[in-house]
Amino acid sequence: MVGYGRQLQGLAIALASLAGFVDALGFITLSGVFVSFMSGNSTRLAVGVANADWRTAALIGGVIALFVLGVILGSVVAHLAGSDGRAGKTAVLAVVTALLTVGAVGAFVGWTPLAIVTMTLAMGAENSVFRRHGETSIALTYMTGALVKIGQRVAAAFFGGPRWSWLPYLGLWGGLMAGAVLGALAHHILDLHALGVAAAFAAILTVTVQFLPDHETTGGV
Repeated sequence: MVGYGRQLQGLAIALASLAGFVDALGFITLSGVFVSFMSGNSTRLAVGVANADWRTAALIGGVIALFVLGVILGSVVAHLAGSDGRAGKTAVLAVVTALLTVGAVGAFVGWTPLAIVTMTLAMGAENSVFRRHGETSIALTYMTGALVKIGQRVAAAFFGGPRWSWLPYLGLWGGLMAGAVLGALAHHILDLHALGVAAAFAAILTVTVQFLPDHETTGGV
């Protein structure tokens, strides 16, 4: 979150909530396999291999591969858009929206595998919304780094550092948590059809980014 103003930090938190929402839908649908949190999937893949549970290992390995393909797709789209600013963000968010929309249609007609594939691709692509010099500057679909930043910045405050610089990272983690809670609740009501809610929210964010600053600021936390 360093170097981004509050409006762009708010966008990051909203995108983290989208990731949490989609991940909860995927986690429930796949009985414990994530579509955005690949650290957890990697551990589960290792355990599956150790236990010779090849069916689970193959499923998780496929999801990880799809996520990486999504990251590649998002990076290529951002690069072709020619900007790490508003143009790049818009292009990547449009791809995320399109993928989630295809997934929602797949869920509606009962094509669950299609929904899972597009959800995972979308989550990989989402990580290219915030880029700096061609590299991801804010991780949106996994929160280990945010939690580390919270701890580091709280510790720094003890020694005269900025008192509240940990708050944006708490907001990022809280956004993912809130989205995951809402995703789980939505799944109880709508089943995987709740993916349509995620697609609509992604579309709103795609439009909203047009009214946000084009680039990061020199300040921020």
